[in-house]
Amino acid sequence: MKFCRTYDVLAFLIVVAKCGVAMPQDGYEGRVFSPEKGRELKYRLMIPKDYSFSATEAYPLVLFLHGAGERGDDNVKQLVHGTNEFAKPENRQKYPCFVVAPQCPEGKRWVEVDWNLDAHQQLEKDSVSLELTRELLANLQKVFRIDSKRIYVTGLSMGGFGTWDLVTRTPDLFAAAAPICAGADEALADRVTKLPIWAFHGDKDTVVKVERSRHMIAAIEKAGGKPRYTEYPGVGHDSWTQSYANPEFMAWLFAQKRP
Repeated sequence: MKFCRTYDVLAFLIVVAKCGVAMPQDGYEGRVFSPEKGRELKYRLMIPKDYSFSATEAYPLVLFLHGAGERGDDNVKQLVHGTNEFAKPENRQKYPCFVVAPQCPEGKRWVEVDWNLDAHQQLEKDSVSLELTRELLANLQKVFRIDSKRIYVTGLSMGGFGTWDLVTRTPDLFAAAAPICAGADEALADRVTKLPIWAFHGDKDTVVKVERSRHMIAAIEKAGGKPRYTEYPGVGHDSWTQSYANPEFMAWLFAQKRP
């Protein structure tokens, strides 16, 4: 690692520590998933506080997909937004769960599409990072006692696109989804009509058009689904801070279970 890169990481750690966001010592272990040579995905994992390999209880898992600004290879920046809410002592006590937060490499995207478009068609294949994420989920279920009926996915901005992409490809894998300020292929709305979804967006978002959420939610409703949608008046791109901090969101998410 070059000195300048090390300095950047140290500076970043100091800043986020002062801001009180989740840090590795708050419960997120740094790990690397490498199913074969030349393919790897760095990620952070929070394990339920009282987890025991000898016990029989299975726990829910939350897959958290970060935004574009948190890409890299430091395996830290993906904890800047949202993950700290799951790591709060009161939430760990009330909602014991696994939280996995993979990090998308710089220059890559969870979904390789332009975020500024009015619409997009789903690509034939997952991005490399999202494919590895799917493999990581399967691996974690082999290692830990994870409740397969309570796997949730949420993401913000670029991660919101990843959230929509995952659930429209594999809706039966998840018990609920919470995409924030993102868009999806509206032609695939009929695939997620039975999936509990709560989407969020700010109506003044200049990065990802609010119409992306509006149109996807409308398409799901037209197909017979009943998604929840919260649109924040006067809010720009950061519609995730208040969404993840909302106690109602946590209660809703962990109440969902696949039949």
